[in-house]
Amino acid sequence: MRTRTLGRSGVDVTELSFGAAAIGNLYTPVADEEARSAVDAAWDAGIRHFDTAPHYGIGLSERRLGEALAGRDRSAYTVSTKAGRLLVPAEENGGDDLEHGFAVPATHRRVWDFSADGVRRSLEDSLTRLGLDRVDLVYLHDPDDHGEQAFREAYPALERLRAEGVVGAIGAGMNQAAMLTRFVRDTDVDAVLCAGRYTLLDQGALTELLPEAQARGTSVVVGGVFNSGLLADPRPGATYDYAVAPSEVLDRACQLQAVAQRHGITLRAAALAFPLGHPAVASVLVGTRSPREVLDTAQQFAVAVPAAFWQEARAEGLLADDVPVPVAGKEHA
Repeated sequence: MRTRTLGRSGVDVTELSFGAAAIGNLYTPVADEEARSAVDAAWDAGIRHFDTAPHYGIGLSERRLGEALAGRDRSAYTVSTKAGRLLVPAEENGGDDLEHGFAVPATHRRVWDFSADGVRRSLEDSLTRLGLDRVDLVYLHDPDDHGEQAFREAYPALERLRAEGVVGAIGAGMNQAAMLTRFVRDTDVDAVLCAGRYTLLDQGALTELLPEAQARGTSVVVGGVFNSGLLADPRPGATYDYAVAPSEVLDRACQLQAVAQRHGITLRAAALAFPLGHPAVASVLVGTRSPREVLDTAQQFAVAVPAAFWQEARAEGLLADDVPVPVAGKEHA
């Protein structure tokens, strides 16, 4: 599988990346063996970039990912994790973490911390859980409501860690494009992770973030390409941005699915291919929880979406004329 380099960092990521939130028991439990098998399946499919965070399952995702990667050639893969939430032992045991979306015991609580010390502590804890002596990329995780501290304290701490060689690349990961644009414009991040804002249904990142990233040589990793599931399986009741899809959005997804079917491909294949049509995008990050899901994602990602699909989508008013699209056979293999 082809790789792309994050900005000027020298850190390479595969064009399809493994998102490890799901193996942190996102919404529903995943057995230990299933989680390990999912990582093994990703490796067998050629995926060599793995993304995790302390937030995912209160550390479970990091522990499982580290265990699954243990014993593999460390130079053969890259790992990203995140900082901004410290995990502190809960005063009372009991209950679960489903309030935060994870089916795990609530043994710890999350404490927002974008101080310089918080960033270093978070990274040290992540390395312990991962069983690694370094990670390749660290993002500031969801600093939406902590912007000033993130820019004033957390970002300079990441710069120092990069200068010290503790990490290879730095960035920020969010579900919005506006603050990510500020990171690209006002700092020296290598990459940003943008979830849900550059998809077949939402091209909000195309207004400022992607042009700014391209101009400055900053890479964008795109997550949430299925918009919480709607583009994977458009049907009544499907979710879009973590809520039931509005009827007009569902209609657009169904129209896109019909176009895909007319051209002999799935909507999933088109959704996976779409982001890499923009030159600033380095990788598509997809969360998977089982070998079956990994295999399906890898197979769909390998599909060469015909130019006629994009042409018809534009003709039907489902994509604007100025939205860049992939060229079959050139964007990924």
